[in-house]
Amino acid sequence: MSLPREQAAQLLARLEPKQVEAVTIEIARLGTVTADEQEQALKEFTQANPAGLTGGKGGLDVAKQLIEQALGKAANATLETIKQSIEALPFAFLQKVDSQNLITFLIDEHPQTIALVLSHLNPSQAAEIIRGIPPERQVAVVKRIATMGQTSPDIIHEVEKGLESRMASVMSQRFENAGGIPTVAEILNVIDRATERHILESLSQDDPDLVNEIRRLMFVFEDITKLSDRDIQTILKHVDNAQWAMALKGASDELKEKILKNMSSRAATLLQEEMEYLGPVRASNVEQVQQQIVDIIRRLEDAGEITVSTNQEEERMIT
Repeated sequence: MSLPREQAAQLLARLEPKQVEAVTIEIARLGTVTADEQEQALKEFTQANPAGLTGGKGGLDVAKQLIEQALGKAANATLETIKQSIEALPFAFLQKVDSQNLITFLIDEHPQTIALVLSHLNPSQAAEIIRGIPPERQVAVVKRIATMGQTSPDIIHEVEKGLESRMASVMSQRFENAGGIPTVAEILNVIDRATERHILESLSQDDPDLVNEIRRLMFVFEDITKLSDRDIQTILKHVDNAQWAMALKGASDELKEKILKNMSSRAATLLQEEMEYLGPVRASNVEQVQQQIVDIIRRLEDAGEITVSTNQEEERMIT
């Protein structure tokens, strides 16, 4: 999507047919992409010029243009497969609806209905909807998303038909399971901090175990790389060297470097020696200790000793 159409088509033409299908399905599913999202997706390409990124737009038409240019006459069969895949997504027609307009249609619905719809939207769009509904209903909606299991296709179909009729959409959909704790974690990861705190604090009064499960998915061990040096130094005071030695065995080089550089030279040397002394360890043991450290980080955050930014946005500083 970010490349000029001719270059994108040339690249697409070099892929295997199944890859072409998979990539163009994703292009067709995408709506408008902001410049920030585009830059983030391309950050691993060091030669990219962030100043030249202006955002982009996906959709079935874009996918069609690319695949026709890449495959020529052979494009029809692949295009039909892509179209069927897109139309099979429940509530896919809502991806093109402005969030503010969608809030207008959903705001008076029962929390269970709102939860069902949000479970089928991407996390960013769902977060916008939650932010736009009254605070007293936010918790009710999030709780229902988290506890949602299998939903009857008939119920999904009825909700979908009602929205289609009210929003003058004629797309037909098929159905899938959605919701659950991972969906809530993804939504809260991109929602603003104040709303996240309100929802989790209110939810914890009724179901603290559910909140703990959500929190575990919201911040993972590798997210420590996003923390400030000051916060990492605070965490180091509460985590034993033995825990770091085990946890870092399964960590990225970036995270290892971040932890070591915030230690004294002697402490860093001792930690490296302890990691080498451990030798091969079970992945399950590493993951267990990593989760222990994540739990410590969450406790420090709740106590106000550190700040965990789950939406990857720097908080505005007041001088």
